[in-house]
Amino acid sequence: METIDGKLVALDARWVFRELSGIGRYTLELLRQLGDLGGGWRFLVLVRDAERREFVEAAAGLGGRGNMEFAEVPFGPFALRGQWSVARLLRARGVAVYHSTNFMIPLPAFSRREPRAIRAVCNIHDLIPMVHPEFTPRALKTRFFPVYRALMHEIARRVDRVLTGSESAKRDIQRLLGVAESRIRVAADGVDARYVPGGEKPSARGGPKTILYVGRSDPYKNLPGLVAVVARLIEEGLPVRLRIAGPPDARYPAAAELAQRLNVAAHVEWLGYLDEAGLLRAYQEADVLALLSRYEGFGLPVLEAMACGTPVVCSNVASLPEVAGDAARLVAPDDLAGAVAALRHVLTDSAEAARLRAAGLARARAFTWRTTTAAVLQTYAEVLAS
Repeated sequence: METIDGKLVALDARWVFRELSGIGRYTLELLRQLGDLGGGWRFLVLVRDAERREFVEAAAGLGGRGNMEFAEVPFGPFALRGQWSVARLLRARGVAVYHSTNFMIPLPAFSRREPRAIRAVCNIHDLIPMVHPEFTPRALKTRFFPVYRALMHEIARRVDRVLTGSESAKRDIQRLLGVAESRIRVAADGVDARYVPGGEKPSARGGPKTILYVGRSDPYKNLPGLVAVVARLIEEGLPVRLRIAGPPDARYPAAAELAQRLNVAAHVEWLGYLDEAGLLRAYQEADVLALLSRYEGFGLPVLEAMACGTPVVCSNVASLPEVAGDAARLVAPDDLAGAVAALRHVLTDSAEAARLRAAGLARARAFTWRTTTAAVLQTYAEVLAS
């Protein structure tokens, strides 16, 4: 069995932007933990430029880490020049394992034929355009679906291991990409220790109850459905407001348009992108998190809200039941009456809210980035030994 001492892992952090996506946050959390748990491994962190290097180094707390170094690749993961530049870099530096925290890999570095000098690991967080193309009508992956599908199959053939966050996503990867179960490792996302309960909720001082949504506006997120639920609650006389935390997306205006038609726009607050401090505050101040998605590869906001002591109402589909367990109220994503009833119960019954708060805090403690990272490190060792 090959020793790991001194082996070099190239971790592709070109998915990290200043406005962090879910993949960017995953990458930073992984890097933060690798600095502590990396042991005998060495890490080469790929970034786009010096500015991004400074941001990643500071955000992940990598300053002074002797097992961490950076390499700047001034091209994106999909650019042809980037593909060849990274392939040459990996060979020149004697990299043992390349890890992309999203699905794209530098294809020229990884032949279809075995054995390969460099092992490849990549994360596939979800396959939404393949599972539900109707939920991503304006995404590039859907508009160029034959190219995306062919690319995903090609990547699946060339990587040694696929990392994903849930058993639900694993089943999709097996079914749609034909990846053998032995080549997929489920490593659930974690909750950062910064996510803790706050003080008194603003609603305790007599204001409206706050329903929080965290995420994008893509159709699979079912944000218009949540707006309809909020409108029904207001119609029934419950004083509520909906706060939406996530970057604006002009491609998907349906939720805002529906709020206008239902005369509840004044009860909907669009927060835009929030940094870590702002997001933590939003979770702590909310009376309930609502996530009525029709699909999720994992659904991290569910756990982050729970860690902040905020009750959760979420969908009963895809990965969400395995993430939420029995610590949330589960409803069918398009069951308007069911979602209205669940949210009304949580917002008006203090005993139910307290039950979900306690169950959620316990549930969130079971998901740590340290556990995620340990599984990733084990995966590196497995691919080198295979």
